[in-house]
Amino acid sequence: MTKHIFVTGGVVSGLGKGLTGSSLGRLLKARGLRVTMQKLDPYINIDPGTMNPFEHGEVFVTDDGGETDLDLGHYERFIDENLTKDSNCTSGSIYSAVIAAERRGDYLGRTVQVIPHITDEIKRRISRLASDDVDVVITEVGGTVGDIEILPFLEAVRQFRLDVGRNNVFYLHVTLVPFIGPSAEQKTKPTQHSVTELRSRGIQPDAIVCRSDDPISLELRRKISSLCDVEISGVVNVADAESLYELPLVLHDEGFDQHVCELLGFSERAIDLQPWRQLVGRVREASFALRIGVVGKYVSLPDAYLSVVEALKHAGIQQGAVVDLEWIQAEEVKGLLAAGRLRDLDGVVIPGGFGERGIEGKIAAATFAREHFVPCLGLCLGMQVMTIEYARNVLKLAAANSTEFDARTPHPVIDLMDSQRDVTDMGGTMRLGAYVAQLKSGSKVALAYGEKVVSERHRHRYEFNPKYRSRFAQSGLILSGESPDGRLVEFIELENHPFWVGTQAHPEFKSRPDRPAPLFREFVAAALERATGRNPQLLEVEPTNFPNRD
Repeated sequence: MTKHIFVTGGVVSGLGKGLTGSSLGRLLKARGLRVTMQKLDPYINIDPGTMNPFEHGEVFVTDDGGETDLDLGHYERFIDENLTKDSNCTSGSIYSAVIAAERRGDYLGRTVQVIPHITDEIKRRISRLASDDVDVVITEVGGTVGDIEILPFLEAVRQFRLDVGRNNVFYLHVTLVPFIGPSAEQKTKPTQHSVTELRSRGIQPDAIVCRSDDPISLELRRKISSLCDVEISGVVNVADAESLYELPLVLHDEGFDQHVCELLGFSERAIDLQPWRQLVGRVREASFALRIGVVGKYVSLPDAYLSVVEALKHAGIQQGAVVDLEWIQAEEVKGLLAAGRLRDLDGVVIPGGFGERGIEGKIAAATFAREHFVPCLGLCLGMQVMTIEYARNVLKLAAANSTEFDARTPHPVIDLMDSQRDVTDMGGTMRLGAYVAQLKSGSKVALAYGEKVVSERHRHRYEFNPKYRSRFAQSGLILSGESPDGRLVEFIELENHPFWVGTQAHPEFKSRPDRPAPLFREFVAAALERATGRNPQLLEVEPTNFPNRD
């Protein structure tokens, strides 16, 4: 029978519930178990697809077109499994389903209530991930214990153990042990209060992961164990680490996965962490510093580009390089160009986004990269602004633009497809999820992938206008990837340039720490070659401190 692990958090948000669950998932997979994960989010939105990136950070997209929480990116990167839209559900989607059922008459006229109807729907969402192909489902409950929004989730999680059996459920609670400067002490009281709040909801944790700046003493662990009624082997400390990819090893060294396996009946399974230890070793050994500029609209909140950042790190790990990111506000690019601030960059990434703000800055960055032979990777909107830039400055199509930004442009090189024009629901015009592309033989893109047909995830509305296809193709811009029917341009690249490549897709979503996304790998390789040419000695630096994120 499938086992279930529920991850809750207390004291404050941002402690790393998602990374803790992901790290545990990696450890269980290293024992040969089949693992999947999901996130329960308490907000009322149906999904994060319409949320401002400043509100929620990145929207992570699954193969089947689910617009989900960014924690699913952590899940996929750690357990190396492609998740689905079923791996993320919100209060909004749950209430919407219950109300729809009530309107259909499914409840036969009964009063619809939080208990049992909402909690039953939550349990149904949890149960649908359990199958004969899954040994363990790890479910993260968003929010913090004590928040009014997560009460239905906690009640559903409490009931779930009764439904499937005590030996099939494990409760994991992540808390904070803060250091108080004036007294020079680490305090356990916040953890005690958090566990008391959780127990008041009927949930007794089987393990407590204590987040802290520095390691906590055995004496403090015993205190937490005694006051929270958790075995000492279940009180685990995770102090801040240099790289988030060290977390599985930290948890393993604490004996955490052994504790979990003993309670769930998996203790006889041996673990093989050698591949992950080799990965962490490469992270620690990376020494060459690369300066990569990320030209975006939401750079004040790096979580808006979380998968892009991680994909760059993955490529850097493979190349033995530390990727030092320069966050560049798109609206300030022209001023930075005038000041010569971009000349020392080894590469430029132009990520996705929506809306007109900052577009001219992104176009200016694409021009600079093209004219100065700086490696440049355009993602989704990034490919579109590279197309606009090339049309204006090489093809001399004055005022070329996307109809998203200028409905009256004389040269709509980026436009809606005809089939999208009469759709009134904005979500209905989106191309979401995995789509196949055929690559042009001999192109940089084809060489990067090593395949003729590839699949990448998409999240966009506007497309390369096929009416301009011949003008671009005849000018030296290679349309290096297209949809199987030839209607949609998926990849572009420039001849006689180290790396000036754009894709309509989001390859960052499928990147893995031990298997970088091909375009990111080749982009970082080109950036490293540029850096070597500019400075043959290549300054060696200490590996970057990568902060943990929830």
